[in-house]
Amino acid sequence: MRVKGGIQTKKTHKKYLKMAKGYRGGRRVLFRSAKGGVERGLKFAYRDRKARKREMRSLWIVRIGAAAKELGVSYSRLMDALKKAEITLNRKVLSNIAAEDPGSFKGIVDNLKASSLL
Repeated sequence: MRVKGGIQTKKTHKKYLKMAKGYRGGRRVLFRSAKGGVERGLKFAYRDRKARKREMRSLWIVRIGAAAKELGVSYSRLMDALKKAEITLNRKVLSNIAAEDPGSFKGIVDNLKASSLL
């Protein structure tokens, strides 16, 4: 008995063409081009999810460093003092404090200076 795979093939083609929505030219309409474009896009998406984490961490470090410099402290000394004082604020939270509430950030730095860790 012969089995024809038309239903599954059509399903696969529809899936790729749906994912290629918004592409330009043949990549949106032609299955082979669409499949290539979609798979390439998925590869970039996977890679860039990892890269975004690196970029965000470096952004947080830059923000903390800039806020610390205004208060006369280097980034590395600030982080060392926080570790010695056993203050467990991660870089993301510290960056948000520095950007949105400079008064609190100044308070943290002043506390570290008062405890002679800076």
